[in-house]
Amino acid sequence: MPLMDHMRELRNRLAKALLILCLGAVVGFVFYDQIWDFLTRPYCSLPASQVVEGGGCSLIVTGPFDAFFVAFKVWIFVGALVTAPLWLYQLWAFVAPALHGSEKKYAYIFAPLAGILFVSGAALAYSITALALQMLFGFLPDDADPYLTIGEYLSYMLIMMSMFGLGFVMPLLVVLLNIVGIVTHEAIAKWRRVIIFCAFLVAAIITPAEPISMLALAVPLVILFEIAEVFCYFNDRRKKRRDPTSELDDDEISELDDQLSELDHSPTPLEETDSDGGSGKRS
Repeated sequence: MPLMDHMRELRNRLAKALLILCLGAVVGFVFYDQIWDFLTRPYCSLPASQVVEGGGCSLIVTGPFDAFFVAFKVWIFVGALVTAPLWLYQLWAFVAPALHGSEKKYAYIFAPLAGILFVSGAALAYSITALALQMLFGFLPDDADPYLTIGEYLSYMLIMMSMFGLGFVMPLLVVLLNIVGIVTHEAIAKWRRVIIFCAFLVAAIITPAEPISMLALAVPLVILFEIAEVFCYFNDRRKKRRDPTSELDDDEISELDDQLSELDHSPTPLEETDSDGGSGKRS
C-alpha cells in the first residue's frame, strides 16, 4: 500500500477512535454523580475531610470553571475505560496487517493480560488512597485544616490510578520484548539490581513522597519483574534447545561451522587427476 494510503487509513482509524471515545464520554456524563461518589469515597472516609462547617465531605472550589473541568475530565476518563476494547480495536486493525501469524497470536494473549494488570494496579491505587492521605494529613500542625480543592483531588486520583496501572503493565512489556528476541534473560539478570533500584526510584517520584504509596507500587513491581525474569529464563532455554546457534554473538563461530560435510571429504576433480597419474596439463 502506498504511503498516502497508509496515512488516510490512519486518519480514518483515529477519527473512528475519537468518535467512540466521545460516545463513551456520554456514559460518564450520565453516571457522573455515581462515579464522583466512587472517586471521593476514600477521601470522604477521613475525619479531616469534614472540617468545613456543615459537616459532610468537603472539597473546595476556587474558580468558576473548576466544576466543569473536573466533570469533563471524569467524562473523558470513564469514556476511555468503558470503550477501551472498541478504540483499541481501531488501532489494532491498523497494525495487524503488518504482523506475522505468531505475532498476532501473542497480541491476542497479551492484550487481555495487559488490561487485567492495568485494572489491578488502578484498584490497588484506589484502595490505598485513604491510608496515604491520612498519613499525609498527619504532618499538618494542630492549628491547620486540610482544605483540598476539587481539581487537586481529582488530579491526584487519576494520576495515581494511571501510574499504578501502567507500572503493573511494564513487566509484561519485558516479557514481550524477550519473546521477540530483543531482551534476553542474561541481560535482565545483569541489570537486576539496577532495575530494582529504578522501580523504587520511579515509585518514589510518581507517588506523593510517603512510604505507603511508594511501597505499594514498588513491591508489586519488583515481584512482577521477578516473575517476568523467570519466564524469560525458561523461554531462553526453550529457544536454545530448538536452535543452539540462536544465542551466538555476531563474531562467534557456530559449532556447525567446525564440522566437515560430506562434500569436504570427497576429492576434487584436480585431486582425482593427480591420483590417477594424469598428464599434468591443465586447461
